[in-house]
Amino acid sequence: MGQLHKAISEKLQKFIEAQKIFFVATAAAEGRVNLSPKGMDSLRVMGVNRVVWLNLTGSGNETAAHLAESPRMTLMFCSFESDPLILRLYGTAREVQPGDTEWESLCTEFPPSMGARQIFDMQVDLVQTSCGFAVPFFDYQGERDKLQKWIEKKGEQGIEEYWQEKNSVSLDGKPIKTP
Repeated sequence: MGQLHKAISEKLQKFIEAQKIFFVATAAAEGRVNLSPKGMDSLRVMGVNRVVWLNLTGSGNETAAHLAESPRMTLMFCSFESDPLILRLYGTAREVQPGDTEWESLCTEFPPSMGARQIFDMQVDLVQTSCGFAVPFFDYQGERDKLQKWIEKKGEQGIEEYWQEKNSVSLDGKPIKTP
C-alpha cells in the first residue's frame, strides 16, 4: 500500500522514465485547479529531489499563471501496462523561459521543438506511492504527431502570435508572462 519517501529512489526513477504520460496539477490561491496530461518525452529526473519538464505550446498556459502566484506543483504517474503503482511528486516549481540563463542547458535535455514554451524546474519535497490496484490496463500505441505538425505549419512567427493571443491570460483572468 501507500508509502512516503523524502527522495526519488533509483527504482522510482526507472518507473518514472518508463511512463509515457504524466499529469501536472497546480493552483493559485484562488480560482480553478489545473490538471493536465503531458507526454512526448518531456520529463527528466535531474536528481533525487529534482525533475524538469518541457512545456510545449497548447491551448492554455494555466501552469505558468499559477506558478506566478504559488509555486506548488504535483506530478502524478500511473502504471497502465505493468505492475500497479501510482506515484506522486509534491514540491515547488519555477518557470524557465527561452532567454533565461538556464534555458540552453536545460533545453538540451529534450528533443528540439519549435513549440517549446517553457521548462518547469521542480524541487521535490515529498514522494508518495500508492497501490494503483484500480487503475486499468491500457496499451501504448505511440505518440500523436498532430501537435508537432500544427507547430510546424504555424511556424515560429505564428507560434509567437498564438502565445500572445491564446496564452497570455489564464482561465481566471490572471496574466501570463509569454516568451
